[in-house]
Amino acid sequence: MFGVLEGTGVTVHDPRFHRVIPGSARVERLWTGARWSEGPAWFPAHNTLVWSDIPNDRMLRYDALTGQVGTFRQPARNANGNTVDAQGRLVTCEHGGRQVTRTEHDGSVTVLASHFGGKRLNSPNDVVVKSDGSIWFTDPDYGILSDYEGDKSPSEIGACNVYRIDGQSGEIAIVADDFVKPNGLAFSPDESILYIADTGASHDPENGPRHIRSFQMGADGITLGASEVFATCTAGLFDGFRLDVEGRIWTSAADGVHIYHPDGTLIGRVAIPEIVANVCWGGPKLNRLFICGTTSLYAVMTHTNGARRP
Repeated sequence: MFGVLEGTGVTVHDPRFHRVIPGSARVERLWTGARWSEGPAWFPAHNTLVWSDIPNDRMLRYDALTGQVGTFRQPARNANGNTVDAQGRLVTCEHGGRQVTRTEHDGSVTVLASHFGGKRLNSPNDVVVKSDGSIWFTDPDYGILSDYEGDKSPSEIGACNVYRIDGQSGEIAIVADDFVKPNGLAFSPDESILYIADTGASHDPENGPRHIRSFQMGADGITLGASEVFATCTAGLFDGFRLDVEGRIWTSAADGVHIYHPDGTLIGRVAIPEIVANVCWGGPKLNRLFICGTTSLYAVMTHTNGARRP
């Protein structure tokens, strides 16, 4: 185990983890000063990372070349999850706006989804873009439960669903409606599996779900088939996660980042001294894992690379 920060280090639970983490791996704290860091997204064109500080209603920007951090957008409508589409545009889930938006190259903002069936969404949480251009996002009610991460308001839809925005028509459809609080989501590298976290235990610690489910994608690439529980969190809740090129899941947890082999085995952990909300791959080779802790931005180098997708 190595670490340069108190409360950090690497724990190997399975020999297979040695292949993906350097023996000299060290967690770096790149910046601190947020209230609740979330939704990191990497922009390879200019070597920067954008992420959200939800309660402070701002988005921040880390320049990997200079190490400088500045404000990307404020106010930010309590932005949460972010990703980058194939055209290099920022796609954002907004609690305050109760919508999913896209920031165009000229800085203008396009609303992609704000209503379903004539009713306002709850508070879109996390988002991924599929290779066909479709946008998939989760819509729990965290942003409307209080004024801390958005604006307190009753749910108009009355449920917490997972949605798909068609990349051509812009049509919005429910793809999963049996979650308590759907949260992070990501596709396997070949897009044959969609993984979705359910953090229902946040408001029902005794009986609520704290797991990631895996869904087989239908032959049409649109519908979700059978699902099963992929992994259950042993430290707090799974929130956001991303996959590497070999299909391993690197997921947030209360004590850091947990790494799962595609067969569901917990193979290792990267300890972080704060609750982790989300992660993403970055750097020129996508072998640097950026980690959003509660108040801080961290990073660790790996022997693997992030799946080359938004």
